[in-house]
This record gives sequence, C-alpha cells and structure tokens, in this order.
Amino acid sequence: MGRELSRLQLIERSLYTKYRNSIWNPFTLAIKRYELILPNDRIAVCISGGKDSMLMAKLMQLLQRHTEVPFDLVFLVMNPGYSQQNIDKIKSNADILGLPITVFDSNIFDVTYATDKSPCYLCARMRRGHLYNKAKEMGCNKIALGHHFDDVIETTLIGMFYGSQIQGMLPKLHSTNFEGMELIRPLYCIHEEDIISWSKYNGLEFLQCACKYTENGTLSNNGKGVSKRTEVKQLIKELKKKDPDIDKSIFNSIHAVCLDTMPGYKTEGADHSFLDDYYGNKQ
Repeated sequence: MGRELSRLQLIERSLYTKYRNSIWNPFTLAIKRYELILPNDRIAVCISGGKDSMLMAKLMQLLQRHTEVPFDLVFLVMNPGYSQQNIDKIKSNADILGLPITVFDSNIFDVTYATDKSPCYLCARMRRGHLYNKAKEMGCNKIALGHHFDDVIETTLIGMFYGSQIQGMLPKLHSTNFEGMELIRPLYCIHEEDIISWSKYNGLEFLQCACKYTENGTLSNNGKGVSKRTEVKQLIKELKKKDPDIDKSIFNSIHAVCLDTMPGYKTEGADHSFLDDYYGNKQ
C-alpha cells in the first residue's frame, strides 16, 4: 500500500497533473520564451498574499527544484500596513505551501490613505520602489511580480480606451531607478481563471485586496485603475461569449505590432510619425 501524501505534496502534485497544461506548461513557456531566468540569477519573488503571487512563488520554488539552471530565490513579503489578521493569513498560507518567506514593514498605506489623488497609482509605485530596494539589499538582481495573462490584455485595452495609446505590459524590463535590477513576470501566459480553479481545487483561501480603501469602502467608482479595469474585464467576458478565443487574439496582437501601418508611435520617450520616413521611402 502506497504512502499517503501530505497536503503540500498534493498541492504540488496538482501542478504537474491536473493543472499541467493550464498552469505548469504556460509558466515554463514564459520562462523560456522571454528568457526570464538566467544562470546565477538571485530573484526576489514578491508575495502580496493574493492568489497570483502565492502561485507564482510555488511555481518558482518547484522550477528551482527541478531545473538544471542554477538560480537563487528569496520569498519577499512587504507589509504595507496590513491588519494583523491579514499578516497571519499570509504566514499561514506560506506554511501550507512550504514557502520560507521574509517579511518586512513599510508605511505605504499610511501615506496613500492620506491622499485623495490617485491613491492606487501611488500605492503601486511605492510598493515597487520598496520591493526593489529590499531586494537589492538582499543581493538580488531581479524581482518577480504576479501579473498574469488577463492583466496583460486588460492593461492593453485600458490604455487604448482610456489612455489614448496602445501600450502593452512587457514580460520583463530593466528598472529605471535601481541600476542592475530587472522585473520579471513569470505568470505572463497563465489565465486568471486557471489560477482561481487551482486555488479552489486545493482548498486554498488567499487575500483578496487588503488595502484600507477597500476595507473601509472609501474607494468610489471613480477610483483610478480599479473601476476601469473592472469594466474592461467585464467587456472581455462578454466578448468571449461570442468568440472564446478573443482574449488570445488580443494577447497575440501585442506580439505582432505592425509599425509600418501606424501613423504614430513612441520609443525611448520620443514621439515619431509615419511622415518621418514617408517621402524618403516613396516607391
């Protein structure tokens, strides 16, 4: 009679079996396709306590365990001002998933709670800065964030509909403020619905959104970033009823931008027009 598996072993096993095609394979595809991990990288896996970052941490840990490419991991949890209940929940889930987390404090919620102007944008900017700083302090050259496939296509449409620009979300980028640091997005090819399914299948409950605005109900429908993303998410959901692959088409489109057909574009902060080369390339 076989040995009974522990809960942790069952959770890990599910990523190789039931969710191999929907989570594990897209994860390794992104790692290879976008060259997210190189030999001797030291990566700070940034955990917010939500389903996305927790899954990312588990996947990165399993990859390190099985790959021949040598790299180091630090599982970094920043406490921006969570309640003790939420901190305890993060630590409990980390124990369940076998993640040796490092927790450090910041005052981000106190700062953003005191402003009425784009609190979500300010919070995101401050979070990233604190994470870069702590990661660099711990000898890391990369931070990993839990943005997934749906975040990528939603950001693209938000930029078009509300920002008057076609702007994607790169799978990796160099930091502009922290020399030698990079940001990578290992969940880039994984759909949110599959992350939710994996969480439910394994009986895992993660933090939703633990900021003071959502806890106190003070973020209105005009809150920047939140309501627009919700609108776009709902739009994609409706479009998928008629075309189940519409999300994949959006995703593929940002990998095949035809600049020759664009009347204008921006690169390295400079604006360009199709007229720049129009007369010199006359057939």
